Amino acid sequence: MRFFSFGRLNDPHLAKTDQGTGSLDDYLYDLVPRSKRVRIQLADSDPCQDALRTVIEQGVTETEAFITRRSAADERTDAPTPVRLFVNQRPTPVVGFVPRGLEAPVEAALGRLADSGKSTRMEATIRETKNGLRVDLAIGLTR
Repeated sequence: MRFFSFGRLNDPHLAKTDQGTGSLDDYLYDLVPRSKRVRIQLADSDPCQDALRTVIEQGVTETEAFITRRSAADERTDAPTPVRLFVNQRPTPVVGFVPRGLEAPVEAALGRLADSGKSTRMEATIRETKNGLRVDLAIGLTR
């Protein structure tokens, strides 16, 4: 019997179409993605449409996401985790945030990448939806 689902957590301050997507059900006990196909769609991308459009105008749709590790102060205040893209050897302005409730898997993925000596940037894809441009993180590739 299942009493609680670790599915998507909603942020009441964001539009339903800008909540981001992802689920804790996509991760094993140690926060490793279940498969290489696991993706997270960033939340709060509506205010970032100009920055995303600028990236698209440069002819880039496949890029890398630059996410800084959360500090102890960020953890205490439950601050959102901003995401920037790395395009043409430069970081863009913030293009969205890790959806609420999925900070821990992203933090674990960054730790795995750093521990293995790889770049801590994750593959990201910008795609057009009926609600605007959205960014998908290929977190499954951090297995």
